[in-house]
Amino acid sequence: MPENAAPLIQKQDYHESCAACKIEHMRDSDEGIPFKLLILVWLITLAAALPISSLFPFLYFMIRDLHISEKEEDISYYAGYVGSSFMLGRALTSFLWGLIADKYGRKPVIMFGTFIVAIFNTIFGVSVNFWMAIITRFLLGSLCGTLGPLRAYASEICRKEHQALGMSVISTSWGIGLVIGPAVGGFLAQPAEKYPQIFSEKSIFGRFPYFLPCLVISAFALVASSLCLWLPETIHFHNKENIAQTREGNAYESIESYKVEVSELKRTVSQKSLLRNWPLMSAIIVYCVFQLHDMAYSEIFSLWAVSSRRLGGLHFDSADVGAVLSITGVGMLIFQLSVYTWIERILGPVMVSRIGSVISIPLLTTYPFLANLSGLILLLLINFASMFKNVLAISITTGLLVLQNRAVTKEQRGAANGISMTAMSLCKSIGPAAGGSLLSYAQGRLDTDFLPGVHLVFFVLNVVEFVGFVMTFHPFLVVPDDDVCSSSAGDQESLLS
Repeated sequence: MPENAAPLIQKQDYHESCAACKIEHMRDSDEGIPFKLLILVWLITLAAALPISSLFPFLYFMIRDLHISEKEEDISYYAGYVGSSFMLGRALTSFLWGLIADKYGRKPVIMFGTFIVAIFNTIFGVSVNFWMAIITRFLLGSLCGTLGPLRAYASEICRKEHQALGMSVISTSWGIGLVIGPAVGGFLAQPAEKYPQIFSEKSIFGRFPYFLPCLVISAFALVASSLCLWLPETIHFHNKENIAQTREGNAYESIESYKVEVSELKRTVSQKSLLRNWPLMSAIIVYCVFQLHDMAYSEIFSLWAVSSRRLGGLHFDSADVGAVLSITGVGMLIFQLSVYTWIERILGPVMVSRIGSVISIPLLTTYPFLANLSGLILLLLINFASMFKNVLAISITTGLLVLQNRAVTKEQRGAANGISMTAMSLCKSIGPAAGGSLLSYAQGRLDTDFLPGVHLVFFVLNVVEFVGFVMTFHPFLVVPDDDVCSSSAGDQESLLS
């Protein structure tokens, strides 16, 4: 086939009424960064991330008020199961949402999931018993399948050289949400106690002391769901076989040969099993190990910070935890938007993940000793440690997300991210329950000689971090080839050229 036919095929493949075609045309013709779309993605991702960890600062007190625990040491145990229920629900449905996003489009799945946040997060705020809290968090996790499609969407609207930025936007927003969420929960929980001049004990916020932070986050999610209307779809729905019908007079090839080549392309794509794609699966497995660590750390940090000094904690209240995590969020935002992309270009996503995990280990080792401090020096060091730890965690996550999306074609990204979300959610459902149980167990062994109290907790976290670090090396982790992540349209044109 002559080389000058390629532009003809590209022109015939373009449909004016197809939003996905317009996105591809914009991406191919404009070397700039799609800032407007990335801002929308950032806001929608933030809405999905906020409710995940917003309960951490007040969960200890919520479990106490629900009177499910008989001893103070057991509060962390029950709190872990409430934290895990969200991730368990998400683990059971993430792959399904990925398939739906591949078939019916990214936009409807993203919009529906964001709206679900507004509904069930509000209901969780008025939970009157332990099981109501568990069920509402489970339903919130199972019906909100936005993160996988958002990852695929961010990679599809960006040129290859900007995909690291697209994944950085997702991971930054997600990370900020996991930090600002606890800040909102910390400052706004129990408002009748903290702000009696504004909220009465007899008001709904006095009768349901954890309703206000949930309501604020739900209101933001409702706004974000309306912003989804401005997201252009990136999945093609026009009948590609119509293109073949326009080629009857084409001097370069027949309709029959075109149909054969298209069918061969579809068969090749469909027959390639994602589960046998080792560059994808290895990146997902390593990613899950680090996510298990990060979720356990998030649960443990908040519970440890509000625990009494007698149990090795910092004896913070929910507002203190919220302040620390707010400062952490600002630091993460500045780093991710101004520094990470530059570092990733120099070192590559794998090396960034390795360096981040190596530095995290000695940093976490210092945490138990912070409980011996007080006053200004404690506030300075705990803020620095929290900010540094979360910056390292988000750097590791972003690098592995880039590898995952580069390992598959556009048609497979929804399902691939669904697999990633399912595996990640399973690990994250283990994280809070295991972290809460581990902290509860450690606080019951304060007088032992080997790793007493919370020393055991942070030692176990370091073991998980070290396992993740080892798994970033060959032959376990395989970096995908550069040509794998090309779009299906590009693959189709190369076959037909």
